[in-house]
Amino acid sequence: MSIPLTDFESRITAAIDAVGPAVASVESLRLSRRARWGGPFGAQAEATAVVIDPAGFLVTNQHVVEGAARLRVTLPDGRELDGEVIGGDAVTDLAVVKVDATGLAAARLGRSEDLRVGQIVLAIGNALGLPGGPTVSTGVVSALGRPLPGSDFVFEGLIQTDAAINPGNSGGPLVDLSGSVVGVNTAMIPFAQGVGFAIPIHAVARIAEELRSKGRVVRPWMGVTIAELRPDVAQRYGLEPNSGLLIGEVLPKSPAHKAGLKAGDVVTRVGPSEVRSVRDLVGALSNYPVGADVAITYLRRGTSYATSVPLQETPEEVARPE
Repeated sequence: MSIPLTDFESRITAAIDAVGPAVASVESLRLSRRARWGGPFGAQAEATAVVIDPAGFLVTNQHVVEGAARLRVTLPDGRELDGEVIGGDAVTDLAVVKVDATGLAAARLGRSEDLRVGQIVLAIGNALGLPGGPTVSTGVVSALGRPLPGSDFVFEGLIQTDAAINPGNSGGPLVDLSGSVVGVNTAMIPFAQGVGFAIPIHAVARIAEELRSKGRVVRPWMGVTIAELRPDVAQRYGLEPNSGLLIGEVLPKSPAHKAGLKAGDVVTRVGPSEVRSVRDLVGALSNYPVGADVAITYLRRGTSYATSVPLQETPEEVARPE
C-alpha cells in the first residue's frame, strides 16, 4: 500500500515531471596524445543540458563543450544524437548546442528576477554520470547577486543555493516549485558544504539568443581597469568612499584613452546612471551597443569633467578569462 504524498511533496514531484522531458545528458570527448606512444586517446566527461527550443536547441555550460572533439546528446526519450556547438561564451560559462531533431519538449523559463532568498528550488542533472536518469536535489535560494568566488568578473550576479550540485550537474536546470527553470547550474565549491551556483535564467535567455544569432557575445569595451572605492581603497587615495569607480589603468589606443581618461580619474556616471560598483558599470554599459558614444562623467583632482567614450567590441584576448 503506497503512502499518499503530502501537498508539498506533490508540488515537488509535479515540478520534476514538468521539467524532466527537457533535461538531456551531454557526453564530451576530448582528444589528446599519449606521452609515451604518441597516439590519440580520449578523455570523456558527462554533464547536463536543457532544451530551450523545440527545434533542437539546448543550453549548457561552456566548460562542458570547450575543446570537445565530439558531443553526444542523450535526450530524455533515449535518442542519442550528435551535438553541434552553435556558440559559446567563456565569461558567463554558457554555450548553445544544436541537435538534428524537432518537436522536442522545451523547458518553461521562469523569472529569476522574482526569486526570493529562502525560496525552495530543485537542482536537476546527471550528477557523477550515474546511470538511471537525472539526479534531483532540493534546497533553498541561499543568496542572490553573488559573484563567483575566485572570479573578478561580475555580470548579472549568480544564484547561490544549498541544493546539492555535483560534477555532472553542470548545465542542468535550477527549478522552482512551479516547474519553471530559474537558473542554469554552473559551479560548486569542492571544499564547501551546500554552496552551489547557478546563472539566472533572465541572463541565460539573453545570452543564448545572442549566441544563436551571432555565435558569440558582443560586449562594449572602454579599455580601463577599475577599483571600487571601498573605505580602505578610498582612504589610500584620499577619496570619499563609494563616490565612484577609480581608474587604475587606461590601455593605450583604447576608447578610454581616446576620450582623454587617465589613471586616477574617478568615474561617477555613465550616461544617466550613477556608478558605484562594478555591477553598476557593467549594467550601465550593457544599455549601449558597440559603436555608441557614451557620456562619461568623472572626477580629476576633485573637479568634475565630462567626456564621450566611443565604445568598441571587447578584444578576444580581453574577453576570455584566464
